Amino acid sequence: MSMILVHEITVLQTRVVRLALEVESRFEKALEALARRDTETAPAIATSDDVIDRQEVEIEEECLKILALHQPVASDLRWVIAVLKINNDLERIADIAVNIAERVPRLVPAPPSGMEQHLQQMGDHAIGMLRQTFDALARRSPDLAREVVARDEALDQMHRQTFATVEQGVVAGPVEVAALLLFLSVSRDLERVGDHVTNIAEDLIYLFEGAIIRHAHHLKTERP
Repeated sequence: MSMILVHEITVLQTRVVRLALEVESRFEKALEALARRDTETAPAIATSDDVIDRQEVEIEEECLKILALHQPVASDLRWVIAVLKINNDLERIADIAVNIAERVPRLVPAPPSGMEQHLQQMGDHAIGMLRQTFDALARRSPDLAREVVARDEALDQMHRQTFATVEQGVVAGPVEVAALLLFLSVSRDLERVGDHVTNIAEDLIYLFEGAIIRHAHHLKTERP
């Protein structure tokens, strides 16, 4: 492998880590705005999304340039392919953070309910998955990545619980239907974040082991 390729892959790794940290920060701020019903912070999250979009495009262009000019093989090729896919999922998570932030002003008139605490638990679980994924990347640990994949089921279950609660609320008294549907939308957003984080974890397993586990039905936290 040429020194130029080594340098360009190192730069690429640095850029995707920087993007990951920016996305994590944006997602955390969206969750905080949601918990506090903070209508001042929420618009700032939405308007700053262009920064992440620009970084995502630049990283994709850099990956394509490396593929075209250097034709990497083996682990170097896996790095570039993994970064391409991770880059896309990070941008999607940032978009979901914007979606959540944009819903905050519409939730302000809604009376307090137990849904806020439930969504906070979902958000905490999702951010925990995201941080563990970054830890797996830093430690180059496929086992940590597998744990992230396994944790997604708990988030799915929480979303199913949200749906059941909203359904019961609509039947019991349709007065707050608009608020209930907003809570359901946020729950769906958080469930989608879990899906994107799971994609990233699966891409890390591919990166570290060359194994494609997407759509696998039985996953273990230890390497088989």
